Amino acid sequence: MIGKLKGVIDSYGEDFIILDVNGVGYVVQCSVRTLQHLPRIGGAAALAIETQVREDAIRLFGFTSNAERDWFRLLQSVQGVGAKVALAILGILGPAELAMALGTQDKAMVARAPGVGPKLAARIVAELKDKAPVFGHIDPAVARLSGEDETKSAPKPVQDAISALVNLGYGRPQAAVAVAASVKALGEGAETSALIRRGLKELAQ
Repeated sequence: MIGKLKGVIDSYGEDFIILDVNGVGYVVQCSVRTLQHLPRIGGAAALAIETQVREDAIRLFGFTSNAERDWFRLLQSVQGVGAKVALAILGILGPAELAMALGTQDKAMVARAPGVGPKLAARIVAELKDKAPVFGHIDPAVARLSGEDETKSAPKPVQDAISALVNLGYGRPQAAVAVAASVKALGEGAETSALIRRGLKELAQ
C-alpha cells in the first residue's frame, strides 16, 4: 500500500495528475481544491496517498495533508458516498470548513458539492456529527460565532457584518468564519464596512 508520494508533476488531467517519482509516473486522482494548490508542471510536490485496490484496478488518491485524507476516508463510511462524491465534497470544503458544517449541522453547505443532494447531505451530517473531530481545527471563537444565539452577544459591527454576508446568500457558518478571520486580521475595533469587505475576500479564496 502506498501512503505518500514525493516527486515532480509531469502533467495535469481534468481530475488527476501524473506524478513522476524517480522516473515512474503515478496517476493520482485529486480534488479540485488540491489541484489548485499544487505547483505547475515540473514543480515538486508531496502528497498523502490513499490507495484503493479493486479487482479491476488500483487507484491512488492524493491530498495535501493527512487531515484531508482522513476526511476522505471518513466521508466514505457514509452509505451513498463513494470516492467520487468524497472528492467532490473536499473540492469545495477544506477540513476546517467541513468540520464547521458538521458541527453546526449545516446541510446546505455540504449540499453545495456536485452530486450531493439534500437527502445525502442530511445523511452525511447526521452520521458524521459524532464521529468527526468536529471543532478540532477551528478557533473556538469562530465556532461560537456560527451559532445564532452566540452571534447576538458579539459586538455590533460583527453582528452586522455576519448578517450582511448572510443576506448576500452565504451560510451563517461560512459568514461567521469569514468575519472571525476579518476581526483577527483587522482588529476588534474594525468597522462593519471593513469587516464586510474583508469577509468577502476571505469567502472568495
